[in-house]
Amino acid sequence: MNKLANMRHWQERMSPNFNIGRSNMGMQIINPHQKAMPQGPPPIAAPQPADGPINYSFNVPFASDLAGPDTEDILHATADAVLRWTHPEDAPDDIPVHELPVHAQNLAQLRKYCKEISEQSRGALEAVVVSATPKSSRSQVTTVCLTGSAEAVYRTREAILNETPLSLRCTTVEVDGNLVANLNEGVLKKGVTDYLDETSAFCGVDIFLLGPKLAPVTDALNGEVELRRDQRWRVAIYGDIMSSEHAKTRVLIHIDQLLGRIVDGQKMDFSLHQIVCGRNRKNIKLVESATNTAIYFPPPFSPAYSYCPLNAQRRDFQQIFITGENPQSIEAAKYKLHEILLRIRIFVKDVQIPAAKIDSILLSRMDKVRKIVETNGSFIMFPPLGSKQTTVRVQGLENLHVERTVRELMTIVGQFYTATWWISQPVERLPSPSDIQSMLVDICANSDADVTFDKLTFTITGSDEAVKAAMMVISSVKFVAHSQYQIRVKIELANEHKEFVSGKKNGKINKIMGQSNVQIMFDNFGEYNFNIEVQGHTYDSIKQGLNLVEQEMPASISFHVPDQYHKRIIGIGGQHIQRIMKKHSVFVKFSNAMDRGGMGRDDDDSRVDNVICRTPARNAQNLELVRDEILEMVDRVDSEFTSQIVNVDRLYHRQLLARLQEIEDLERQWNCKITFPSTEQASDEVTVTGPQWQVPHCVDAFLGMVPDRHEIVLERTPALMVFLESPNFAQEVIPKLKNQYEAEVTVHENPEERTEEGGPTATLVWTFTRNNAGGLRDAMDFLQAQFATNGIDPVFIKGAIPRPKSDTFEESLQYFDSKLLQHAPALVAVDSPTKPTFGDEVARERVTLFERLRKPGSMSSISNFLDRRKNSSHSANTSFFKGSSNVSKSSLISIESTRSFNADRSPWHDSGVNLPEDENPWAPTRSFTANGSEHKLTVPHAGDVTPRHTTRQSADSGRPSTSHSTNSGYPGPPSGPFR
Repeated sequence: MNKLANMRHWQERMSPNFNIGRSNMGMQIINPHQKAMPQGPPPIAAPQPADGPINYSFNVPFASDLAGPDTEDILHATADAVLRWTHPEDAPDDIPVHELPVHAQNLAQLRKYCKEISEQSRGALEAVVVSATPKSSRSQVTTVCLTGSAEAVYRTREAILNETPLSLRCTTVEVDGNLVANLNEGVLKKGVTDYLDETSAFCGVDIFLLGPKLAPVTDALNGEVELRRDQRWRVAIYGDIMSSEHAKTRVLIHIDQLLGRIVDGQKMDFSLHQIVCGRNRKNIKLVESATNTAIYFPPPFSPAYSYCPLNAQRRDFQQIFITGENPQSIEAAKYKLHEILLRIRIFVKDVQIPAAKIDSILLSRMDKVRKIVETNGSFIMFPPLGSKQTTVRVQGLENLHVERTVRELMTIVGQFYTATWWISQPVERLPSPSDIQSMLVDICANSDADVTFDKLTFTITGSDEAVKAAMMVISSVKFVAHSQYQIRVKIELANEHKEFVSGKKNGKINKIMGQSNVQIMFDNFGEYNFNIEVQGHTYDSIKQGLNLVEQEMPASISFHVPDQYHKRIIGIGGQHIQRIMKKHSVFVKFSNAMDRGGMGRDDDDSRVDNVICRTPARNAQNLELVRDEILEMVDRVDSEFTSQIVNVDRLYHRQLLARLQEIEDLERQWNCKITFPSTEQASDEVTVTGPQWQVPHCVDAFLGMVPDRHEIVLERTPALMVFLESPNFAQEVIPKLKNQYEAEVTVHENPEERTEEGGPTATLVWTFTRNNAGGLRDAMDFLQAQFATNGIDPVFIKGAIPRPKSDTFEESLQYFDSKLLQHAPALVAVDSPTKPTFGDEVARERVTLFERLRKPGSMSSISNFLDRRKNSSHSANTSFFKGSSNVSKSSLISIESTRSFNADRSPWHDSGVNLPEDENPWAPTRSFTANGSEHKLTVPHAGDVTPRHTTRQSADSGRPSTSHSTNSGYPGPPSGPFR
């Protein structure tokens, strides 16, 4: 209940739909004949046409810092792609990325378009384009300044945003080299190159076929960084956000066709796509696993973007592509999708969001919105970009999911500010129109905010940091600084946080107003959010007052604690949790399955964050202390939910999904959740989420379902062949390798593998599962010992795995000849999935491949490079012993001490390390890995101690992202006026 008597500084005008103590309006099942009732007026009204001309300045997000591929890696490029994305040969080495021909061409087209608009308007509208490089960044910023009537200005801005390639990006699809090239003949397949050229023209993108890359890999045991060659080739697609996604889907479908699968499609209402997919795409994974198909959906926000490259075709938003091994499987997938559609009951809700904030979300927050949509299985319909519409529609299967989606979306809305700067009495003469344009361009280029100047009034919209940076630039303008003015800044915040910010009897707000000489009012209460309006007559007072308000805004973290531990943590009468809250000045709230409405609905509800710790931003450093103290009361097996990423070839995901029942058994056994990426992402990353002490076991069991192989090529000698063909090798050596090292060995003869002198070779093929890849070296040592016992000195041609670098004092005792000091063997250049080491030979091979393939008519040389390594296996997973990147130092240095029986001991004091949080409470927690510079982590051998993995990243705090938030998902610029 809002206590109006205590709100001394509220505005007298209140929203007509504001009711005291009103609960949220319930949602109804959709009725196409019933008109949606408005949920109150929008927090910020749409701009009204002004009597005179207005000046509007905004930045065009060209992504001019996107660089092209390395020319040495290019094996094939579509028409003019090399000319557009690479610098000329005579260009200097230090030429910036934004001077690439593609970026220069986009800027030239924008200038031409704005010039045509100005000429066609016959003086009614003027559009000026200015590009500059701010001092804080080397990337180029392009700003458009429009002058004219309000209606013409906003209509022109909409046209510019929808006729310009925004947010250029590079998406990569990895593909097996055998599918795109004839490795025996050393030429690329003409059908593949023709299809890439056709896709480039059809979608309006640039496509490059790149060779295998050398990626730095950190060894999990000793922290050494070495180079590993990825056996797959890459298809790099450059284009705007929608065109690149369209081309990526077409490339993925063609790869399926190369694998022998057939393609079909089905049309479905675009607004139902995400609802059919279900929460975390659960429904689609079930359909794909049951029918052995792959289903490709269009991007979930396609209608909001209307840009299409010249002479290109947009993807049909209603079209869904399905690939399968036979027509029967595709028909089965269609039937299951139809069954899901028949069970759908749609709940719809319309919410009002300021048009400027909708555009900001579409331009900078769509990745975050996509996660919200996939997590809740809901659909968000945004108006077209730049259309000045304020209604956003959300629909889902249940009221609960719709409400969650709306609240999380409104949280993102709160990350954007609106400021108004009124100049009441100008002292100096008014600036000329050209001076106004230069001033607005300078403000936009240095702040990334949209700025309007109308009747001596600046209106600023953008992210929190952008608005504050724009006000700092305006305050330095001589014309503004010498005038009398008033500043108002509006912050949007969830209604539930009103009492939190205002304090008891408005104590916090009154104190801030007294300290900083500003007026603070709460205005425009909607169903979800309200506005905090900070008013002042000097920039310094607004700066101080806004800073103090942001320090009182809620900062929070959320994490998961199983419901059975809640009573233990709360204590009798709440004494335990009350003691923790008073000790750290942090509010803690628990929610169980019934509170979340998830009882009996979905297993995902058992793994959501159910504990929220909230405190003012000035006290945010205590949030981690409270979380650790709460988790001390949780058994080790269930504490600290974390996530670990496992890399598995995306094409093998289909075979794993066919064993979905076994994966579900693993999830129940280890209380973890295994999440596969969507088909459209073409990602190898599988995420395992669960208690940190259970995740390693679940990962190990999951990798036990993934097969791997490694090949060793030896020089064929009579003694070697006698041993490999002997009964002793078949009856004793092979069974021991299988029982002790979980590796199977078979002997093959490959005529294409030859020694340097052209002699014959023998190939040993090792097959194992990914979780046993670490024991391959020990298995090979055992086989080496058997060779030595039988008097065989094998000569490795390819695939040898060297031992880790010796940690003895051999290097310092090189002048002593002693039989007690063993000499470490010299490292051999190998191509191994477990311990690769690439020397000069590999570098020479790589240069030979790329130098020849980049030149026309030299494709025959590809066989010289690939023949020697076409039998190399995929990389084995060496990250089993590694935790997440944000593991705390205390959990790694003192694993056992954090679980002490002494209830008063704090894990932050057990490690004996001065944490950076103690010195600077606002500094973020640093990553601590096995190869860190501060401390060396020695991982025990298998069977000693299960390594402790790191905690999961906390969810959003439920408050606008400010410069004082320690949990902001979207940090502002590195430098700003309020830092």
